[in-house]
Amino acid sequence: MSTSPKQGLWWRALVTILVAAMGWIIPVPEGLTLNAWYLFSIFLGTVVGFILQPIELGTVALIALVACALSGAMTFKQVLSAFSGNTVWLIVSAFLLARAFIITGLGRRIAYIAMRAFGDSSLKLAYSISFSEMIIAPAIPSNSARAGGLIFPIVQSLADAFGSDPEKSPRKIGAFLTVSVFQLDLVISAMFLTAMVGNPIAVELANRILGIEITWIDWFVAASVPGIVCFLIIPYFIYKVYPPEIKHTPEAKQLADAELEKMGPMSRSEKVLAGVFVLLLVLWATASITHLNATLIAFVGLCILLVCRVIKWSDVTGEKNAWNTLVWVGGVIVMSDYLNRLGFIPWFAKILENQMVGVGMIAAVALSFIIYLYSHYFFASMSAHVTSMYAALITLGAAAGAPPFVSAFVVAMASNICGCLTHFGTGPAPVYFGAGYVPQKTWWMIGFAISLIHIVVWLGIGGVWWAFLGYW
Repeated sequence: MSTSPKQGLWWRALVTILVAAMGWIIPVPEGLTLNAWYLFSIFLGTVVGFILQPIELGTVALIALVACALSGAMTFKQVLSAFSGNTVWLIVSAFLLARAFIITGLGRRIAYIAMRAFGDSSLKLAYSISFSEMIIAPAIPSNSARAGGLIFPIVQSLADAFGSDPEKSPRKIGAFLTVSVFQLDLVISAMFLTAMVGNPIAVELANRILGIEITWIDWFVAASVPGIVCFLIIPYFIYKVYPPEIKHTPEAKQLADAELEKMGPMSRSEKVLAGVFVLLLVLWATASITHLNATLIAFVGLCILLVCRVIKWSDVTGEKNAWNTLVWVGGVIVMSDYLNRLGFIPWFAKILENQMVGVGMIAAVALSFIIYLYSHYFFASMSAHVTSMYAALITLGAAAGAPPFVSAFVVAMASNICGCLTHFGTGPAPVYFGAGYVPQKTWWMIGFAISLIHIVVWLGIGGVWWAFLGYW
């Protein structure tokens, strides 16, 4: 007998509630306080709720916060601190900055300029489209927004222009472009702290659990070399194993010229946004010198855009994703923080440390990366994956004696590139896969092959690079 969607929701809700109630059913383990055990069970129920989604993420998080206060695991004042942290407001401000790129059309203009300059072959076309995404990624923390709002429409237009139909001729160029641009979206997300919602969450958790601070420039420098290597290798690899039928694409430049002509010269709003974007990058990169807070810098840019009327206050209040993220990310961060303060994380880390006796730190770091990467087969959201597994796995390397930065950063990288595996593992995946150019089996096979490239590059080349930087 089939289960109706409504019945499915009830089952998902019931499982979530049962997991959250675990602390009241199972006795408190030795070494933990009652409040720590209650908070862990509520947190675990929240994670299950994020994965199963019987209701919206924000609603799940809000109910969890109320449960924390009612159970006494946290005071209500502590619960409200969920909405006062730097990290959550950095994410909110970045969503609002991303809105400006979409409203002004600057993101599309950058993509077409790159296409006009470099798009004379299908391989160069993939590089140029993704390079344009790399330019705007630091200001757009949602890879779903970049894919759905800016990049995918351009990929779709190119496929149409070359007569690549999903049903009749997907291999002309559409299949190659969708897979290549999608896979590079994940690499780009890994390269910048502000390019994916989960990245600031990872930084905050690393700070609260391992006591390390990772700045915007720390993240970028550490990710730059392995990220650039992946950026160069992956499209070429796909070009060889899943080649397009059309190799040369002079028409792409003509299409870019036509679109840029339609857009006309840069508007005042685009010029202001471009100036603000450069200003933000400079201030983020020099924060260790100026000692300016990364969130404060983002708000400076936001205020300039509001004063110059690039975006309006109605755009701010209407950006639902930002305010939804404020609630659920804030909830996760504050619960993780108090799991640490109440002794659960140190207790769990001690158990891991005992299990890691005799395991070398390099093996432990590699293991944490690989476990995180392939566990993503069971997740449909990279952010949900971060909230559920990141805190536990960064203690794996640290327990074996690895430097805290490497222990935290290698899992943070895995939290971005893990989306390569399936057609549902991250927001852009259904967008690109849904275009219909690539069969599911092929998508998964290419994704697994690329995951092996990621393991070699991030653990091999990345490990050497981090040693050169002095993190080992």
